[in-house]
Amino acid sequence: MARSFKKTGASPGKAGAIAAAATAAVLTALWVQHRARKAERENPPVGRFVEVDGVRLHYIEKGQGAAVVLLHGNTVYLQDFIGSGLFDRLAENHRVIAFDRPGFGYSERPRNRVWTAQAQAVLLKKALAKIDVERPVLVGHSWGTLVALGMAVDAPSFVRGLVLVSGYYYPTARLDVALTAPAAVPLVGDVLRYTVSPLTGRLLLKRTVKAMFAPAPMPENFFDVMPREMMLRPIQIRAEAEDAAFMIPAAAHFRHHYSKFSMPVSIFAGAGDLVVDVEAHSARLHREISHSTLTVSPGAGHMVHYTLADEIVDAIDSMSDHATMARPTPAVAEST
Repeated sequence: MARSFKKTGASPGKAGAIAAAATAAVLTALWVQHRARKAERENPPVGRFVEVDGVRLHYIEKGQGAAVVLLHGNTVYLQDFIGSGLFDRLAENHRVIAFDRPGFGYSERPRNRVWTAQAQAVLLKKALAKIDVERPVLVGHSWGTLVALGMAVDAPSFVRGLVLVSGYYYPTARLDVALTAPAAVPLVGDVLRYTVSPLTGRLLLKRTVKAMFAPAPMPENFFDVMPREMMLRPIQIRAEAEDAAFMIPAAAHFRHHYSKFSMPVSIFAGAGDLVVDVEAHSARLHREISHSTLTVSPGAGHMVHYTLADEIVDAIDSMSDHATMARPTPAVAEST
């Protein structure tokens, strides 16, 4: 007599595979958490903390004189301005402050709010007021330019001048946003940040940084100044993914305000930038802000502040020395 059987669940082989995958995920998450804690033990905070609206922000400060605020881009954190030399050089004649933006380095990024460029600008402006910073020159690199623009749009009288380096200023389609966005999604992103993302990050980080510098070489001491394990922590991966997701909407919002800027604006870019197209963003912004200056380095890429440090310092000096200076003559310069 033939007998019929009903399937009551997954086969033993499939159930074993699921259990093995779950175990591997848990072990990977524990390893990732261990590496993140180890990175923080080996690389303690180098600066101070200020708490604003329940968020603890990490920053460094040095020097005296007119204030300059440095806002880093995605992937990196405030040590980028130490590695480029800008922080120490500016501190010779200025009071210079560099923040870890929320979720980067040692700054917190609570999950109970949406961290748009505008939200970060509001929070950092409050932090600056709390440490008695008035009318600073804002220096933004890459994603940090969006935070600088947020302050300039919402509080133009607060901003003495804008120095925008390798920025993204107009909404365009971005493949990197689509690839990064899943790590920003709740639950799914949590799994990715503790499993797949840190592992792929270890494989791709050096190549990514080299592409950011290209065609210039990556400095040999880059990862000594900015340890890679700090960039691979789950909290920073989430910050990077969320910032990528908010980048296009921020540019779409700010683009309507550029022609209204009256403060001095200096724009810097690398002609070989593989991250942001110079003509579509920096050159276009220069044309729209008629009193701005644009300096393009033919031998540099996205990390042009390493190549054009002297020119950036000169631009900041000119903005700081004369609070009521006349608008600069429109110009496009090339630096070798």
